[in-house]
Amino acid sequence: MATTPTQIRIDAKVKEEASALFENLGLDMSSAVNMFLHQCVLRGGLPFAVEMPMYNAKTLEAMEEARRISRDQNAKAFDDIESLKAELDE
Repeated sequence: MATTPTQIRIDAKVKEEASALFENLGLDMSSAVNMFLHQCVLRGGLPFAVEMPMYNAKTLEAMEEARRISRDQNAKAFDDIESLKAELDE
């Protein structure tokens, strides 16, 4: 199979996260992109649905709060559900 070099522009953070994911799957970026393109050709389109999620304002706010908490080094963490429940009861 003949191959051809291809150059694409990718957001740096997305590339970093995707590379880490692919590495955990035993793939490199080139192999993963090739798999994606093969699936596109086999299916005659994208191999997944492309859609815009329709979240309401309350859900978007909760998602942003979860992102902030997940990045907060001082956020309290719990090892089990019982500890969490005890904290909530206080």
